[in-house]
Amino acid sequence: MKKVLAERGHTIVEEINKADVVIINTCTVRYETEQKMIKRIKYFIAKHRDKKLVVAGCMAKAQPYLVASIAPSASLVSPQNAPHIWMAVEAPGRVLLLSDIRDNTILGYWHKGAVAEIPIQEGCLGNCSFCIVRRARRRLISYPIERIVSLVKDALRKGVVEIRLAGQDTASYGIDIYGKPALPKLLSTLKEIKGTFMIRIGMMNPDTLLPIIDELIDAINNDDRIYRFLHIPLQSGSNSVLKVMRRKYTVEDYIYIVKLLRRKIPEISIATDIIVGHPGERDEDFAATLRILEMLEPDRIHVAGYTLRPNTAAAAMEQVPTNIKKKRLAQIMKLVEEIGLRKHRTYLGKTVEVFTVERGRGITARTRNYIPVVINEHIVNVGKWIHVRINDATFFDLRGTIL
Repeated sequence: MKKVLAERGHTIVEEINKADVVIINTCTVRYETEQKMIKRIKYFIAKHRDKKLVVAGCMAKAQPYLVASIAPSASLVSPQNAPHIWMAVEAPGRVLLLSDIRDNTILGYWHKGAVAEIPIQEGCLGNCSFCIVRRARRRLISYPIERIVSLVKDALRKGVVEIRLAGQDTASYGIDIYGKPALPKLLSTLKEIKGTFMIRIGMMNPDTLLPIIDELIDAINNDDRIYRFLHIPLQSGSNSVLKVMRRKYTVEDYIYIVKLLRRKIPEISIATDIIVGHPGERDEDFAATLRILEMLEPDRIHVAGYTLRPNTAAAAMEQVPTNIKKKRLAQIMKLVEEIGLRKHRTYLGKTVEVFTVERGRGITARTRNYIPVVINEHIVNVGKWIHVRINDATFFDLRGTIL
């Protein structure tokens, strides 16, 4: 949206008081997120009635009537219509752009400092019972390899040193435009770009990863500029809950994937997602999730309590009581911190090579397997490989000093 508006002569300002039009780009993946979006829209209406409001993103598409009830005069722009944001900005009155059609030849990217998020695809091939995003991004949309390569080169010219290939399910990349998964091909093409930078591959589902896992392993092993890191959501350690969730893999599939990756890429770190309290989750199902986490010890575990989302299959199911959900969340978070701390403490006293990516109060660097290392010094620029001695560890990151 920024790219399109800038090309039409509009100026993006940092302060709302200087703006003629305000665009709120919304997310609605969880109930708490939805409430933040609503609060922001209501704040705008109360404080800035003189300015035009455009509500874009997933809430505009998945919950247009909710948005309209809060902000009746606001224009609505679906994710697929981001390239047409100028119509809503320039129109004299209210505009509704809510179609499902996306022009995949138009692609922008976001970068903050030396890190760039470059979308390679959006949407997915699943239909999970808990997911409202499916209502906002119904189709798999991949962006052509040559377009992604062009954006990566542009980002590098602007001083970016870490490229994050983003998407809802990066393993499904290319199926819609090439007739088969093309993530390994994209990675091999990016390998041809010269320069000192690192690539992080975004989240992927186990069922779409399985058909390309051997090719993906080869692509990662053949390029030192790809972090040895993959984000693969498990969601539940119980096959019965996975079935209720409409996930297209089994716990056994997931175990196979993790063990294969660790055997073929020994230094790889695995991040995963867990939903606690999904409808149908019994005590024994939750216990199974704890057992799988204890067995596999993922390097990073993102935990979320299930929240009911409107117009999803899970919303019509019998819900797990809130008190039980809270108890399970407290229990699993304790395990998450124990696993993270146990794994990170193995680095204490060691010298590791890290890649500097962000500057703030100090420097944030990454190990080759994407573990963040905080360095309280400013004597080195981003985009450098340096050696650091690890002095401290939390369940989330490492702390070190430059040698």
